[in-house]
Amino acid sequence: MSSGPAADNRFLTVPMGRLFVINALPMTLVMSMSGLLNVVDAAFLGQFVGAGALAAVSLSFPVVMITIALSTLVSGGMSSLLARHLGAGDRHAAESIFTRAHGLSLLISLLLIATFLSAGRWGLTHLLGAQGDIAAMAHIYLSILVLGAPVQFLLGIHADALRNEGRAGFMALLSVGVTLANVILDYVLIVMFDFGVAGSAWGTVLAQGLGLILLIGMRLRDRSLMPLSVLTRHRWRGDWKTVLALGAPLSLSFIGLALVSATVIAVLNLTAAAGSADTVAAYGIVTRIMGFVFLPQMAIALATQSIVGNNVGAGLYARSDAALRLSLVVTFLYCLAVEAALLATSSRIGFGFVADHAVVAQVAVILWPLLLFYLFAGPILVLALYFQAVGQPARTALLTLIKPFLLSPLLILACVSLAGPGAIWFAFPLADGIVLTFATALVARSLSKGPGQPGFGLTMTAERT
Repeated sequence: MSSGPAADNRFLTVPMGRLFVINALPMTLVMSMSGLLNVVDAAFLGQFVGAGALAAVSLSFPVVMITIALSTLVSGGMSSLLARHLGAGDRHAAESIFTRAHGLSLLISLLLIATFLSAGRWGLTHLLGAQGDIAAMAHIYLSILVLGAPVQFLLGIHADALRNEGRAGFMALLSVGVTLANVILDYVLIVMFDFGVAGSAWGTVLAQGLGLILLIGMRLRDRSLMPLSVLTRHRWRGDWKTVLALGAPLSLSFIGLALVSATVIAVLNLTAAAGSADTVAAYGIVTRIMGFVFLPQMAIALATQSIVGNNVGAGLYARSDAALRLSLVVTFLYCLAVEAALLATSSRIGFGFVADHAVVAQVAVILWPLLLFYLFAGPILVLALYFQAVGQPARTALLTLIKPFLLSPLLILACVSLAGPGAIWFAFPLADGIVLTFATALVARSLSKGPGQPGFGLTMTAERT
């Protein structure tokens, strides 16, 4: 039985502007580090290895997204249970789910390795259309990353556990340190040792290994954290279905990205053979750029989710509405600035990655249609996680999953079938426009139900619907 909101809960008392800053900025730093690494990695490959290396890494993108999705499936599901057990003071249950997440992550990572070793070459050739040197480089790159998947999975588990144990500040510093180490390793292995795409993959695995060692070291030193000895005191099996169910929503978003990317690459290879390598390389550059500018939006949306959830739970609807309004404005202005900057530099930004004029020109061709509705991307993401925070997961799914799993693949095929390969990039603004229509309809429906509340007025109506 609830005893009411905790008196020391800062989400309920700190002025909204300050609360927004102290929650959004650290998360933005952590997530931006990952995006920055992808950009730097692509720049090293393009400038010092060539457009072929970029094309190989771009072909590998769907598989990389699948590894991230599977890692998030376990760590995200564990995190939900772990936080509640720690909050309830049930240390035994917390230690148990922490241990069982290790067993599940190792099982899934070993299945991933076995699948890639048995079908990896076939998938690259027949599903993604990789040929010749590009296929060979893509296979080398993925072989290293997939064989290193257990390190990636364990890093995700230990990072999420430490965050739930109240070490978010340390996690932010660790993220910066690991990213810098990865950049240095990439430079040494790609530029100095001329290892090509293998250097990029090894840099990632070694940096992840360093991060895991640092996390384990902190757990060994800090007695207030769960000790590693719990791994020998609890069963490694059990509660796996619950973990998978809780981790599925976020995991599916990464699977959706992999599906869209695989669809684009397959269509390009089937319909534009003469220039497909240049186009795939350009698409790889664009995915790195768009991924980098997307992560701050995600950080803001996640911070908003935490603020709204706490205040809705306490019945402070005016504060939750204020958080929503502030986040919508901030993400709209951010996306507007990003759109203006990328459109202004679209014809030149590719030179930061490659010296190939054909690839650079393709980057501009891809960017223009992708940015058509970009200024609404951040607000829609914020709105989606807002609906999740107030107990409307179906609306969240409508705004986040329908585009990658249904709209984008179907519109890509439709655009190419009706107007040829050059029309493929217009599938993205069409999908964005449809999702924007859905978002507008959801807001209008929420505002039309019942008397409006202070602020934006969605909180109570969303709770009732």
